[in-house]
Amino acid sequence: MILVLDFGSQYTQLIARRIRESNVYCEIHPFSIAPDKIAELNPEGIILSGGPASVYQENAPKVKREILDVGVPFLGICYGMGVINLASGGDVARADHREYGPADLMIDSDADLFYGFKKNDPVRVWMSHGDKMTAVPSGWSRIAHSGNSPIAAFADPTRRFFGVQFHPEVVHTPRGKEVLDNFVFRICGCKPDWTMEHFIETSVQKIRDQVGNGRVLCALSGGVDSSVAATLVHRAIKDRLVCVFVNNGLLREGEAERVCQLFSERFGNSFHYVDASDTFLSDLSGIEDPEIKRKKIGYKFIEVFENQAEKLGEIDFLAQGTLYPDVIESVSFVGPSVTIKSHHNVGGLPSVMKLKLIEPLRELFKDEVRILGKELGLPHEMIHRQPFPGPGLAIRILGQVTEERLKILRAADTIVWHEMRAAGLYEKVWQSFAVLLPIKTVGVMGDERSYENVVALRVVESLDGMTADWVPLPADLLSRISNRIINEVRGVNRVVYDISSKPPATIEWE
Repeated sequence: MILVLDFGSQYTQLIARRIRESNVYCEIHPFSIAPDKIAELNPEGIILSGGPASVYQENAPKVKREILDVGVPFLGICYGMGVINLASGGDVARADHREYGPADLMIDSDADLFYGFKKNDPVRVWMSHGDKMTAVPSGWSRIAHSGNSPIAAFADPTRRFFGVQFHPEVVHTPRGKEVLDNFVFRICGCKPDWTMEHFIETSVQKIRDQVGNGRVLCALSGGVDSSVAATLVHRAIKDRLVCVFVNNGLLREGEAERVCQLFSERFGNSFHYVDASDTFLSDLSGIEDPEIKRKKIGYKFIEVFENQAEKLGEIDFLAQGTLYPDVIESVSFVGPSVTIKSHHNVGGLPSVMKLKLIEPLRELFKDEVRILGKELGLPHEMIHRQPFPGPGLAIRILGQVTEERLKILRAADTIVWHEMRAAGLYEKVWQSFAVLLPIKTVGVMGDERSYENVVALRVVESLDGMTADWVPLPADLLSRISNRIINEVRGVNRVVYDISSKPPATIEWE
């Protein structure tokens, strides 16, 4: 296991992903982690991520000094390199000019971190920093440099401490994966044995240990995450699993019927349907703030599940399909930084709950969950469904959620779904959906003035949902979607296309 300590870099999640791609387990924790927690995790190596701060500025985040004495290899990336350098007696200063973008790295030592590279051959890397290393600690050596970074990488092989000024985790550093693999395998001595088969085996045992002879209620939405979670828990405890699907009134057209048909066949008498749409919509009445929406929905879900658990008798555990991106976005890892948004199943949960949580997918990214679902034998169409937010259409309706506005959005969203399917693009993009905006615009329909709603179309491509790019859909497809929505959905006279990437935007509008 490799531990990544997060200093707030936009690329931190990519470090973990790259290492997992090499079949080595990796976790991300805040830089402020306690030393005794590290002892519990027992990592083979520790990586310090980049970050937006400068190491010399006041109150710059630093690791506790005793963490550097835990006796495992360290790799500092960008800001993390500066942290290791200062903590070990080196010097850091503001660079003559900041360096963002591609650079040519010259290798001074082809051992350890740069094993397999050639000395003095330029290697393309991606820089993103405003600091530079001006002196290395006593006994350390420079192992690479660039035109703007006289010390672009350094090493203390005796302690197995290394630092790089560039970002090996991004695709813009073509040989960055080799650098990370050298650290993980050659320096830390890890073995590539973290596979989905291994994950299933350990997860099943962990669930059995946690549940004992108890029963588990699984919050089933019909999406990829909860379906995989339910199947994994079912493998562990069989018919002691009870699946509950709650219709919160915020689902897409025909969604409740599809889910009931699919899972009543799969889980039989263990599957229960609850229509709580009236109570959810009542709780959302008059609410416009997206954070309040998410939290009210999260609280109401727990309330419904706890009520169901009491009716079904002697259920102590609640299983849900929380993923790693949910956790990362809902928890502020770095000092005073803000939470991006409270996912209904993480930051939106009440502080006191009767049921104990089981989250078997909490450490996985979305694409890893799809691989897991395939290993568990789930059907293709279920595994490759596009992500749908737990709060449902409530966060795709900007402003107040009403029955009338839900009706408009459902109709528009159904058209998007059908047209993306017809174009053969549904499974080729990450998400494609409609958003109802809280504004009206003037139009002309049937030679008369109209003043109606605006729908935004959002289509993005992504690997794990942590970053995303908008998709340049063919003009004829955009035209067809727009014309159908305006002509077929009463109450809409304008369609716009969202061409924002994540970051700086998020995928969902709320």
